[in-house]
Amino acid sequence: MPLEEERLLPLAQRWPRTSKFLLSGCAATVAELATFPLDLTKTRLQMQGEAALARLGDGARESAPYRGMVRTALGIIQEEGFLKLWQGVTPAIYRHVVYSGGRMVTYEHLREVVFGKSEDEHYPLWKSVIGGMMAGVIGQFLANPTDLVKVQMQMEGKRKLEGKPLRFRGVHHAFAKILAEGGIRGLWAGWVPNIQRAALVNMGDLTTYDTVKHYLVLNTPLEDNIMTHGLSSLCSGLVASILGTPADVIKSRIMNQPRDKQGRGLLYKSSTDCLIQAVQGEGFMSLYKGFLPSWLRMTPWSMVFWLTYEKIREMSGVSPF
Repeated sequence: MPLEEERLLPLAQRWPRTSKFLLSGCAATVAELATFPLDLTKTRLQMQGEAALARLGDGARESAPYRGMVRTALGIIQEEGFLKLWQGVTPAIYRHVVYSGGRMVTYEHLREVVFGKSEDEHYPLWKSVIGGMMAGVIGQFLANPTDLVKVQMQMEGKRKLEGKPLRFRGVHHAFAKILAEGGIRGLWAGWVPNIQRAALVNMGDLTTYDTVKHYLVLNTPLEDNIMTHGLSSLCSGLVASILGTPADVIKSRIMNQPRDKQGRGLLYKSSTDCLIQAVQGEGFMSLYKGFLPSWLRMTPWSMVFWLTYEKIREMSGVSPF
């Protein structure tokens, strides 16, 4: 295309991948702000009763464990304040701009270019599964430092109530401190269980949404509209929660564990070690701690994200997902 004609095209058509990255980041920011309190509640529930803490002494165990999602949320409000439900939201937004942008651009590139979606919109499920998992891995690896800061900041209010000194003064201090204590490697602590979780979550989220949406459009009277987007996002949120919760528990525990001067974890040697200790010390269902808030968060997050993303794509002149 001649340079002059290219300059007349809308920005979304001139830089399609950049546009999709930014649009998905905007949609993810809206979804994150709306559902973040459930993510904080989920993280607090996943941390309690950690059997590996026994090695640090009985005093390391919390004296008053949380009991359920609602009591956990109410306890945070009563003991720490209402706004503490959004503690750690800034790095969470940073994370989702990078994570969502990376995964969406990667998935669509794989679907349209690498795997070659057919003209009749037919796209085999196995290709969608592979694309979803690869997109999750790439997006999460890029976003791991922000995810690490988010998890650790979410636990600061709990540390204050236990009489422990706060570790961070803010988001940028958290980044600087983690970098100073563990180096570049420290910013990618927990990246293995993190990308494992992302692969499973995106196999549930991207694959389910893409498959259900195009099935409904091709095989039912429904059109590519808000009703179809809503039904598809409900399905994707449920499947993503079922597949991703165990890996999310492992990821959160590894990221929050105390570390030595070399940045090595004091509780777990690896994600496999964390998995074994959790099952042996707390039972298999410990892997689904925080499932209810995870599901209740994932479903509205998925709905808000996909409805917002599809709408702003339409408003920006980008083709539907």
